[in-house]
Order: sequence, then structure tokens, then C-alpha cells
Amino acid sequence: MQRIWAETALLPSGWAKKVIVEIDGQGRIKEVQSGAPVPDQATQVSMLLPAPVNVHSHAFQRAMAGLTEGRGPDTSDSFWTWRQLMFRFLDRLTPDHIEAITAFVQMEMLEAGYGASVEFHYLHHQPGGVAYDNIAETSACIVAASDQTGMGLCLLPVHYQFGGCDQRALTAGQVRFGNTFEQFQVLHGAAEVSIKQASADSNIGVAPHSLRAVGIEDLRGYSTAFPAGPIHMHLAEQRAEVAEVEEHWGARPVTWALDNLQLDQRWCLIHCTQMTPNETIALARSGAVAGLCPITESSLGDGIFDAVRWVDHGGAFAIGSDSNIRISLSEELRTLDYSQRLRDGTRAALASPDKSTGRRMYDGMLQGGAQASGRETGRIEAGCWADFLALDTGSEHMWGRQGDTALDAWIFAGDDGLVKDVWSAGRHMVQHGQHVQRADIVAAYKRAIDALRDAL
Repeated sequence: MQRIWAETALLPSGWAKKVIVEIDGQGRIKEVQSGAPVPDQATQVSMLLPAPVNVHSHAFQRAMAGLTEGRGPDTSDSFWTWRQLMFRFLDRLTPDHIEAITAFVQMEMLEAGYGASVEFHYLHHQPGGVAYDNIAETSACIVAASDQTGMGLCLLPVHYQFGGCDQRALTAGQVRFGNTFEQFQVLHGAAEVSIKQASADSNIGVAPHSLRAVGIEDLRGYSTAFPAGPIHMHLAEQRAEVAEVEEHWGARPVTWALDNLQLDQRWCLIHCTQMTPNETIALARSGAVAGLCPITESSLGDGIFDAVRWVDHGGAFAIGSDSNIRISLSEELRTLDYSQRLRDGTRAALASPDKSTGRRMYDGMLQGGAQASGRETGRIEAGCWADFLALDTGSEHMWGRQGDTALDAWIFAGDDGLVKDVWSAGRHMVQHGQHVQRADIVAAYKRAIDALRDAL
């Protein structure tokens, strides 16, 4: 049994003082009590929050961070030229590299305040496209990294079959991703074996990569073929993607998905930066989560998600770090809100009459992340996984701030250096601002980078 005592905690009912949280031996919250004195043998923190889920990650891309900011001979550098650089890099990755990079990314996520991660994993095969003896070898590497870091994991093996909506063959850079639907079902079953051997809070879902990469009939059958677990898919990220889907399938991506897929609360649609107002309203009402990655969307020039219209029509959203060019929970939220202000010429764009900007975004992220990951989290209440982060309210950046104002100070005036402790399913993995296995994880990551130096 673990006990945490917090001067202030964010409970489902709102802010509470002098809160004791008891965690059982399985990593779930056993009891929550407010107005209590400090008990014996308790970890004491100043402010305790539910730790959110990072809802979208391509872990291996972290090794590319900062290396794609030069412009080559093409004066129109874009998402698509970045993508070609990524394809060349990943051809050098081994399973050991994937595991070391993933562990490093998860360590950084935990230190930023995330309690769990959803890994959208599509790098399946050997260079050249030949399957490993265990077709889910690289999925097992993601699970092994999670075991090392102690981070809660929702693994999403990705189905990627075609190079475009016309079902053209995969390019040389894509063949490590490729599976027919039948092969992918075998791969998914093998990945599920690894998840069952992992910690009890780990789970598995499925991810058709995008409308470009999966056939129409397979997409229509996903809810039936995979009757349990989250379903995630990239959708409407780039203008060129919208034009391609419209040309070959006769409708814009979001409109096609609404008309042809059984979109409901199991689904999480990633990015959705290219939507019309009517599409935004209709998709918000479907119950699906919008998986937003504001830092990556800014880096790749994807466009601005219509968050104001989305939340005003009851849409659920969650936050992910996607390309992992920068791991910062507070900055993801700040970028999301500032993008709305810049587009509309407003301030506090996502605030509501009863909640500040930071509080409304944080509450939304917690709820949407729990839904999109299929994880019982996002609330400090009995029965949920004990996913928490503790902020340092003694910092000069938060001095004298309380409640919603303290959240706003962290997100808009501070940074993730204010995150002092993080628990994932009761595992106290970040203490005094650092992961407890930081030295070993960083050393393994540096060895991987050294081995990849020529490719990078």
C-alpha cells in the first residue's frame, strides 16, 4: 500500500485540500480522502493532478529531432519532403535501436507529466520488407521499453498496405510498414501475446494508418474484425491528402469517414487539421476523439485544428507528441490555445465562463485521453489507475497561485520543469524531476545514436 498526501489535489468534484490517496498493490486507487492530516509513511506533494495520456506517438522519430530544419535544393520544403528524409533514416533501425529510442522517449514523456502513452507503431519488418521470425518483433521492443520505463502503454499495431488511395505499391522507404489485411491480423495477434505478458495496465488496440494506406473494404470492416479496443487513424492532416482522397474516393476525408465508417467512442482521429466547419461539427458529434499534436502540426505545417468550434459542439480531444520533435506537455497545450488566438485574433480562446483556459484544456485532455486509450485513468477516484503528476507550487513561477490559476501559470508562464513527481499505475517513476532509471536509459539512447550517426 502506498499513500500520497497532497496540500491540494484536483478531484472529479474540483479542487480539494489536504488529500490522502491510497494506492493498492495492483496500482489502482483504493481510497481518496480530503481534509485529512498527514499520515505516517506518506509521500508529500504540494499539488497533485491526474496524469494525462500521451495519445499519439511514433517513438523512433525522436532520434531525428532537430535534424530536418535545413532546406535542400527544393524551395518548397514541406511535410512530404520531411517524410522522404524519415523513410531514409528508418531503413537503418534495428530492433535494439527501436527499444532504446522508445525507452528514451517514454522517459521524457514521464518527466513531462504524462502517465501513459499510446504508441502508433508501424515500423514492423526488416529493411527490404521481410518479416522477422516473430512478425511482431518490433512491437515486442515497444513493450520491453515500457517495462523498463514503467510507463503505461496502449500499443497500436498499424496496418499499412498501399502507397496511396489508388492502391499503388509501397515505395522502398515504406516496405518495412507493409502488410496485407490477413498478414496484419497475424501480426496483431502476435503483438497481443507480448501485451498479455506486460504489466496489468497495458492494453492493445489497432490502427489503420490512413485513408491513403488501407483499402476501402478493409477500412469498413475494422470495427467487426477488431471488436474490442481503441481504433486510431490519421485523418485530414494535409491539403494534398484531402485532394487525393477526394479524387479517388469521391469525398473529402472527414466526410468519407463519417459516411462509411462506424465512428463512435472507440475511434480516435489524429490531426484533423483540414476540416470544413460542417465536418468539424459532425465529427465532434460522432463521439470520436480528436487526437491533437500541436507541436508536430506546427513543425510540419499541417494547419490549425478548429478547437473552438470542436469543443463548443461537445467534441472530445486528447493530446499526443506524434513525431516527438519536442516532448513537452505544457507546451502542447500552450501551442493548441495560441494557435486559436493567432487564427481568430482573440485571447483565452478555449476558456469558458466557469473554467480558465488551462483548466478547460486539462480537463478535456484527461477525459479524451482516457477514452482514446481505453485506460481507466484521468480521475483521482477509487478504481482508476494511479496515474498522477505533482507540480512544484513553491516555484517562483507558481508562487501564490492556486486552483485553476496555478494550472494556467504552469501552462502559460512555466514549463515542464515544474513537474516533480509522476506515478504510472502506482509506479513512482519520476522523483525530484527525474526518471529513476534516467542514467541507464540515456546511456543506451546515446549508444543507439552513435550507431546511427551516418544515417542521421
